[in-house]
Amino acid sequence: MTSSSQLISALQDILPTIAANADKAESLRMTPPENIALLKQIKFLRAFQPKAWGGLELSLPEFAEAVATLAGACASTAWAASLLCTHSHQLGLFSKQAQEDVWGQDPEATISSSIAPFGKTTEVEGGVMFSGDMSWSSGCDHAQWAIMGFIRAGATADPAPHQHFALVPRADYEIIDNWHAMAMKGSGTKTLKVHNVFVPEHRIESAKALMTGQSRGYGMYPDSSIFFAAYRPYFASGFSAVSLGIAEQMIRWFTERSKTRVRAYTGAEVGKDVPAYMRLAESKHQINAARALLEKDWHDLAQMGVQHALPNADQLAQWRTNQAYAVKMCVAAVDRLFESSGANAWFLTNEAQRLFRDSHMTAAHAYTDYDVCKQIYGRHLVGLEPDPRLL
Repeated sequence: MTSSSQLISALQDILPTIAANADKAESLRMTPPENIALLKQIKFLRAFQPKAWGGLELSLPEFAEAVATLAGACASTAWAASLLCTHSHQLGLFSKQAQEDVWGQDPEATISSSIAPFGKTTEVEGGVMFSGDMSWSSGCDHAQWAIMGFIRAGATADPAPHQHFALVPRADYEIIDNWHAMAMKGSGTKTLKVHNVFVPEHRIESAKALMTGQSRGYGMYPDSSIFFAAYRPYFASGFSAVSLGIAEQMIRWFTERSKTRVRAYTGAEVGKDVPAYMRLAESKHQINAARALLEKDWHDLAQMGVQHALPNADQLAQWRTNQAYAVKMCVAAVDRLFESSGANAWFLTNEAQRLFRDSHMTAAHAYTDYDVCKQIYGRHLVGLEPDPRLL
């Protein structure tokens, strides 16, 4: 399997099972092992892995479409699985030895993360000693490694302290089962506890280097355009794709529900009411606009990889904030339909309430917080320097 069409086709075969497991994912507070096994069977989790290690090396548009498709069945599964995929892209920009550490032992090994710089380190010969309670690690129950963030002084050319990433094996951290959330319940976004663990230099990479083509793995795979790209747009691509998939599923749910819904007190057929189909039309337009915005960015990013071109400040500001605006539109479209769906939509057995909750969670990530993004893009538009307090 090497193409998006084949992956989407294979996804369609397993989506009914994944959708049927949505309640199970919420009760487990993690993606069910059965879902992960099915995704492994179709090589979904190897979407961004280099072909040299048996991966698919999908383009960004192909990957994002697959994530949106999966999110329509179970957003929690799509959220966790998409991050397990994007970390393979990040690892493909690390050193060759780091990649051998992970995939040399197990070519199907996956990686979760806690990239916010919560880690505390001490410099030692050959690397760092790492400690920390590393939170927000989606899909960690199904990963054999984790990428963890910390602040470290840079190289001679850029000595100011900035964000770095440490690659840590599963044996060196404990998973703290503290994911008790009202949405994305099945993402298993738990905390990784690390205490005084040695991380060798070859498993450390600078965030700046990963964004500027200076990481040790940049260009290691000359026939693959995705490894001539900055890491962050690929890392963050799944968030908005999941939001889009939820919103498109809400359209399908509302349309089907309206065909048979009858008002309890009057017997009126809701689907024939003017407000119902007006809401449906507006939400559909809004979701179409979000998709168009995202698809343009996905294709622009993919083309830049083909050209071995790294994004400039203007492109990064737009891509960073366009995703958050697309998510904002998707959430608004879901809300418009949910608020007119009646009391039955609030039952825990109803798919709509899960779509509503999970939709809002897609807008809660630091990367998709539109209040932050408006500041980032607004400062950029008027020529102000980036505010370091904004992600």
